[in-house]
Amino acid sequence: MSNNEFIHPTAIIDSSAVIAPDVQIGPYCIIGPQVTIGAGTKLHSHVVVGGYTRIGKNNEIFQFASIGEVCQDLKYQGEETWLEIGDHNSIREHCSLHRGTVQDQSLTKIGSHNLLMVNTHIAHDCMVGDHNIFANNVGVAGHVHIGDYVIVGGNSGIHQFCKLASFSMIGGASLILKDVPAYVMASGNPAHAFAMNVEGMRRKGWSKEVIQGLRTAFKLIYKEGLTTVEAIERIRQEILPTVAEAQLLLDSLEQSERGIVR
Repeated sequence: MSNNEFIHPTAIIDSSAVIAPDVQIGPYCIIGPQVTIGAGTKLHSHVVVGGYTRIGKNNEIFQFASIGEVCQDLKYQGEETWLEIGDHNSIREHCSLHRGTVQDQSLTKIGSHNLLMVNTHIAHDCMVGDHNIFANNVGVAGHVHIGDYVIVGGNSGIHQFCKLASFSMIGGASLILKDVPAYVMASGNPAHAFAMNVEGMRRKGWSKEVIQGLRTAFKLIYKEGLTTVEAIERIRQEILPTVAEAQLLLDSLEQSERGIVR
């Protein structure tokens, strides 16, 4: 533990915690055992870091967030499991991020540059990449894998073991029961795929040729009456040679274990 001018005197910090010298810890925060907090990170008031948590650099965690608490899985019997958080994340009020279980990798992992809006819940054993946005009241169940640049609309729920591949987008108040392939937009209860995330591609400056190629791939998957295996082969033969970005889509299709949203 490091006593410094940036730690409010009402904060309670376990003696085993390792806090970078410039970390700001506000009033009534509680930092549990085996916690590491990297340089430039700020905890507003009443943040609880339960323990066995590694927090990287330049994160901002707002009041009443619960970070690194034991999971809600009834199989959990007090084993040592961890939560890892990368750098430059914004974790807003009332978010809850739980540690993993030994039934998986004993780890919940959040990447970098993510925005978790108010009351986002990330359950045990989830793997979350970088540059994602979770709107208010998003619930992510256990063992979910989320790629990069994914947007999840408010009040949406993600079923356990689902995968949201990179650049996908989930509409508000949606229920995700199956995997969402890369670039695909899905919404509804239960959610259905309805288009590619074309606006997101345009904002990133992708060429018209790339966007059109991925739109054609969407039609092969969802509009031509093909099986997923047949669509994969058509995309590999007809689109991948000129649109390298299609490889990410193929990977998400081939790695799906629950099946994809339709």
